[in-house]
Amino acid sequence: MHELTLAESVLEIVGAAARRAGASRVTGVRLAIGALAHVESDTLQYCCEVASRDTIAADARFSIERPPGRAWCAACAAEVGLERWGMPCPQCQGFDLSITDGDQMRVLDIDIA
Repeated sequence: MHELTLAESVLEIVGAAARRAGASRVTGVRLAIGALAHVESDTLQYCCEVASRDTIAADARFSIERPPGRAWCAACAAEVGLERWGMPCPQCQGFDLSITDGDQMRVLDIDIA
């Protein structure tokens, strides 16, 4: 389950940012996990909640946005949306696709007190 390792990394980022800001507590964290990022968002959210116990982010609310995947299709020379890996181009049904967006994971916002 790599989501637990990702959750621990998120908490390191959140903790470091909160300390730099002089915060005593983190109340919320908003993440963006692209549709093509190979991450189960429900599992990651659960892992963040569990891993945050006894940290500056204990009891913080973790929310996750799922930006869509995007790819460049060499066959029809168009940027297209993708819902998941392995999909053909929705315009030409080709598979000569280069992912351009939606495979990243980012911490968007950290709410502190």
